[in-house]
Amino acid sequence: MIEIAWSQFTPGTALTGGILIGLAAASFLLLNGRIAGISGILGGLLTPTRSDILWRIAFLAGLIGAPALWTLAGQLPPIEINAGYPALIVAGLLVGIGTRYASGCTSGHGVCGLSRLSLRSLVATLSFMGMGFVTVYVIRHLIGA
Repeated sequence: MIEIAWSQFTPGTALTGGILIGLAAASFLLLNGRIAGISGILGGLLTPTRSDILWRIAFLAGLIGAPALWTLAGQLPPIEINAGYPALIVAGLLVGIGTRYASGCTSGHGVCGLSRLSLRSLVATLSFMGMGFVTVYVIRHLIGA
């Protein structure tokens, strides 16, 4: 039986967040001619080109700085992680390997690629989501964690 936490059902903030993400991705593409995929932006810093360093650092600083700015306006929701460090490290490595094989991450494929009607991004997003569903099912229902 599935239980829905109606007190945490927040369609207004979810819609607002989705609109802001869409506007940011579209603006980034229109103004810079670049895809707002986090793994590509971060990966570009590993092999930097002089003209690309500043905007990549600014983009990543914005991702890190936005929650800090939000705390000035209100309290952040509590963060609860129900996994230990070994599980988080393995999960991070698997995500990193997956983004290399998929030539991008969920933000690049799911937000930017799908909006450009990219078949490769559709396949990648369906793979990400499908494996997420399978993983949750296995961990919660078969393993029982």
